[in-house]
Order: sequence, then C-alpha cells, then structure tokens
Amino acid sequence: MKIVLIMQKLIITLLGVAFIGVSLLASVGQASAQPEWMPNPPKAIGGQCDLDPKEMRKTHMTLLDHKRDQTMRDGIRTKKYSLKKCIACHAVKDKSNKCVTVKDERHFCRSCHDYAAVRIDCFDCHASRPEDSLNKATKAAGNSHDKLAGLSSIGKTGDTTDTTLRRFIAGEVK
Repeated sequence: MKIVLIMQKLIITLLGVAFIGVSLLASVGQASAQPEWMPNPPKAIGGQCDLDPKEMRKTHMTLLDHKRDQTMRDGIRTKKYSLKKCIACHAVKDKSNKCVTVKDERHFCRSCHDYAAVRIDCFDCHASRPEDSLNKATKAAGNSHDKLAGLSSIGKTGDTTDTTLRRFIAGEVK
C-alpha cells in the first residue's frame, strides 16, 4: 500500500514538472514576439541612424538634451543627433500620404512616450514632421502647429532669434 502511494505522488510530481516545463518552453517561444500592450513604433523610412536602434532607444533623451545644450548654450551646430534627421527618417504618413504631426497618436515619438507617460517637449519649438511636408502644409493650410519651427528665418533680415521670437509673441510676425 505504501508503494502505491509513493508511486502516485511520484507520478503527480512528474506530471507537474512536465507541465511547468512545457509552459516555460511555450513562454520562451513567445518571448521574441512583442506583447500587444507594448509600444510598437513604426519602422524608419530613411537611412542609417547615428546609433544602433537599441542604443538609441536607451539614450536618445540624453543625446538630445546634450545636443540641445551644445546648440543653444555653446552655439555648436552639428548634424549628428539632429532632430530634423530623426523626424525625416521616422515620419509617419496618414491615408492621404501626408506626414502626421505629434498631435496624432500614430506619430513615431508618441508610441513610446504615451506608453511611458512622458511629455514630449521637443515639438513645442521644433517641427514634428519633415520640412518638405511642413512647408507644403503650412503654405496651403496655414497650419499653426508647426509655426514656431524655423522661427529665426521668419523675421526681418538682421533680426536675432531672440528679437524674432519677441516679434512673433507680440503678433508682429505670423
């Protein structure tokens, strides 16, 4: 009788271990597939990024902040880590083949930023779609979303960016 009980416990234990093993194997197979609730940003349409995509995902905020500081505070302008380049390569188009702005939830940056509940402040001043699309759209529709982009070229010849910004805020420049 003892032997039968021991055998039953052994069989139940082996079945449990087998079930756990099969479950683990199934989950490992699914680990490569991204869960539905994770952000799924659209693929880039342009050339090669300045960094490997995995590295860019981890460090883009630091790179962009450093780039901003170099440009705004030190006057150093380089094309490496350029926001314009990012926007040109990662533009998302709608059904009418127009690039969407950051206001649209399909925008490249929005997929991860919405997931992480992080506010995107880059586009408070910068265009959130490529310049070609911006120029066509703002000329045709007077789109106000991207009007601050390229602000320094709006003012009179000889205006500094600061003067142009003040004129824009005062309503002298549209």
